[in-house]
Amino acid sequence: MLVKNQNLPKAERLCSKKIIEELFQKGSSVYLYPFRIQYLPRTDEEITYPQIFFSISKRNFKRSNKRNLIRRRLKEIYRHHKYEWLSATPPSVFPAYLSVIYVSKEILPSDILSKKFNAVWKKLQDAGLQTTSHSSF
Repeated sequence: MLVKNQNLPKAERLCSKKIIEELFQKGSSVYLYPFRIQYLPRTDEEITYPQIFFSISKRNFKRSNKRNLIRRRLKEIYRHHKYEWLSATPPSVFPAYLSVIYVSKEILPSDILSKKFNAVWKKLQDAGLQTTSHSSF
């Protein structure tokens, strides 16, 4: 059961190095510029929201203030839209763990990031639906 909240508590942030390593070794990915999303499918039925973390490359943005600006924008977009994205997704499809990797070499405005994040989320939904439909054969 999803509860409409617009916060990003510690329980929804992915901090475990073990899970992050597993995410990159065993997870699947979806790419849509300027994002690459790694995800692991859901195994536990009690998860209400996926755990997520945001990554911005130090190679593309040398200054930490620019990386932090992008990270804050992405967190804000996710925080404001997570309820509508996850309520539109069947509970068995949305992933348990997500990493959002920002691959652009320039800072995009928030409105463009929001549209792109929405598009990549739809692509992620389609990938999840295809995965579950193939596994039932």
